[in-house]
Amino acid sequence: MLYACRMTTTDEAICRRRGAIGHITLNRPQALNALTLNMVRAISRALDDWEHDPTVKAVVVEGAGDRAFCAGGDIRLLWEQGTAGDHKAQLDFWREEYVLNVRIKRYPKPYVAVIDGIVMGGGVGVSVHGSHRIAGDGFAFAMPEVGIGFFPDVGATWFLPRLAGKTGTYLALTGARAKAGDAVALGLAEAHVSRAKIPELIAALEAGEDVAAALAHFKSPAEAGPIVQNRAAIDAAFSAESVSAILARLADDGSDFSREAAKTIGQKAPLSLAVALRQMQVGAGISFEEAMRTEFRIVSRICRGTNFYEGVRATIIDKDQKPAWKPARVEDVTTPEVDAIFAPLGADELDLSGVAEAAS
Repeated sequence: MLYACRMTTTDEAICRRRGAIGHITLNRPQALNALTLNMVRAISRALDDWEHDPTVKAVVVEGAGDRAFCAGGDIRLLWEQGTAGDHKAQLDFWREEYVLNVRIKRYPKPYVAVIDGIVMGGGVGVSVHGSHRIAGDGFAFAMPEVGIGFFPDVGATWFLPRLAGKTGTYLALTGARAKAGDAVALGLAEAHVSRAKIPELIAALEAGEDVAAALAHFKSPAEAGPIVQNRAAIDAAFSAESVSAILARLADDGSDFSREAAKTIGQKAPLSLAVALRQMQVGAGISFEEAMRTEFRIVSRICRGTNFYEGVRATIIDKDQKPAWKPARVEDVTTPEVDAIFAPLGADELDLSGVAEAAS
């Protein structure tokens, strides 16, 4: 059953019944399946319907095309809205996106994200919180937000600190990519399934096979990558208490890996780096819901600042790769400045009461 008119007025997210599964296709391959508000709403409505449909045993989500699962939110649109002063439109997207992230995290049925391509930003939010995350051969995870003056959101405050060692902090501050082998080893993905076997896996789920049993049958090993291979250096450097101290430890290590990590961090927005590190420091001790509220506080301040717009201008609009960050140096970021970004919003806090009711 295809929910065309009822589910969405576009074909950006195709939500339909396929045998025993509810199947979602993120369908903007020309834009690397970048997430829009229409897609968020279509997925939300589908999850509502399928939760109470006894014939739907599991939900499966995939990305159209062979390049990306989902490369994130529609950054250009958010930039256009913000530069026009329409922060309400921006926050409407982030609010509904974050609520969807919680909906997926608390969904009472198996939610299987089949990730065989690039997965970044908003794409992480509609995949990593599912009960089952499958990494295909093309799996390429990254949270590169600090490079555009933004911050790792969509639940990164919660899931990155829970990865092995300090690898989550490394991923947050560098925006480095993790391939399938690293993803499985670190806990980003549950299993690797080769691209050739993915159609068979989905067919088994359509036929009503138990998700765990199907994964056990179709999964295969994937070779560990540079993150696992450099765990000792990552844990030693990224356990430091400040960005400056992390950079100092990387310099002391002196390996090619550490030099490259330090060089990469040096290109990011200093304020975003400090925010991301604070997220990693507080995230391990709070609930998922509180992490999402924290991120809504952050995004409500970031969207009214300057770094996000400067970062997008330099990387996506003008492409001169010369952002003028404020502050310009890591050393110039102050603790009160970061505190203010994390401060409660009062009446404007992210409301998750409806999600809790739906998940109960």
